[in-house]
Amino acid sequence: MKRRIIISIIGVTVVALLVLGIPLALAVARLDESQEVLRLEREANEARRSVSTSALVRGDPIDIRDDGKTRLVVYDGEGRRVGGTGPLHADVTVKSALNGDSADARVNGRIVVAVPINGDEKVVGALRASRSVDVVTDRTRTAWLIMVAIALGAVIVAALLAWWQARRLTRPIDELVDTARRLGGGDFSVQTGTSGIDELDQLGAALNTTADRLGNLVSRERAFSTDASHQLRTPIAGLRVKVESALLAPQPDARATLEALLPPIDRLETTVEDLLRLARDAEVDRSPLDAAALVHEAEAHWHGLLASSGRQLRIVVEGDLPEPVIAQPAVRQILEVLIANAERHGEGAVTVAVRTSPTGALVIEVGDEGRTVLDARRIFERRTGSGHGVGLALARALAEAEDARLVLERPGPGPTFALVIPTEDS
Repeated sequence: MKRRIIISIIGVTVVALLVLGIPLALAVARLDESQEVLRLEREANEARRSVSTSALVRGDPIDIRDDGKTRLVVYDGEGRRVGGTGPLHADVTVKSALNGDSADARVNGRIVVAVPINGDEKVVGALRASRSVDVVTDRTRTAWLIMVAIALGAVIVAALLAWWQARRLTRPIDELVDTARRLGGGDFSVQTGTSGIDELDQLGAALNTTADRLGNLVSRERAFSTDASHQLRTPIAGLRVKVESALLAPQPDARATLEALLPPIDRLETTVEDLLRLARDAEVDRSPLDAAALVHEAEAHWHGLLASSGRQLRIVVEGDLPEPVIAQPAVRQILEVLIANAERHGEGAVTVAVRTSPTGALVIEVGDEGRTVLDARRIFERRTGSGHGVGLALARALAEAEDARLVLERPGPGPTFALVIPTEDS
């Protein structure tokens, strides 16, 4: 590309110089010739003053001398040469001068000028002056050489500017190509700088945005396996308990047993779909949230699991709750994490309360009657190496992605987590 830019700019420069230079060179040649004719005519007029008109009328020889470069010839009224060196008889220019008009022409490689000689108010002769065209040719050649030198200088300057411009254009393009290649190779940390060229800067900004988005998408996809395994552990364990119970105490009617397995399987399928949509940030249901319905849905699932462990699930829902616009799968998974955390690490009854904060935000609280959380500052840190901290870290990430806040409202005793969802009026 760089070579094509340089060749194109130099080609345009050469064509422009030819289009302008050739007519200018011809005009310079004509101007030099015109100036030489004027100069020769002026010399002829000066020499004419030294010619005796009376001697010319009598037909006496005229003594006239030239300077070696300019030949001067005097003719009488009949067109006969009477002085100087030149044709014996009048040529076209001399005949025109004898008729009273000055004339010029090129004859045998010489510039010829003829002027009339007047005496007693009539033309009595003519003076012919001539000079070799080599004088004009040398002058024109010198002018042309100067023009060629200027043209070559212009071409060199154009080549340097073309090289600079090509380098200025191709360098950011090469950087964009390298960025795209690294991006295709999976390096999503690449960033392109600004080049000062609006179009290329816009393309670079688009690539930077694409790299950031792909990096976030791949990070979410990579975290999905960890998050999914954590979120699926409890429902799979519950499903396994039911299957093992059915195997240990088989019922005569297997249909009832299989039907009892369908709700946890449906919930398992819902969890997988929610996590996939949230990980890919695509086709997520963002509509006014019915918090009461969502809490009662969680109650239907967790009541039996907690009751089997001798624990109680309490649901407290205030009236006239706001309905913020938020991704319902995210809230469902956050609520799932908080209840599962209370079931696994807490004690006593689990309480899920939904209320309106003094600022107008929707607050969903999940607490239990367990001991005080000792490491409250690091409770939301992801600690995948030890197998802990995945659920709460996932829940906080989901909350922040929806502009909500998940906090440890009360460390304990009786720790309580609160999901604060802002509304338009809060």
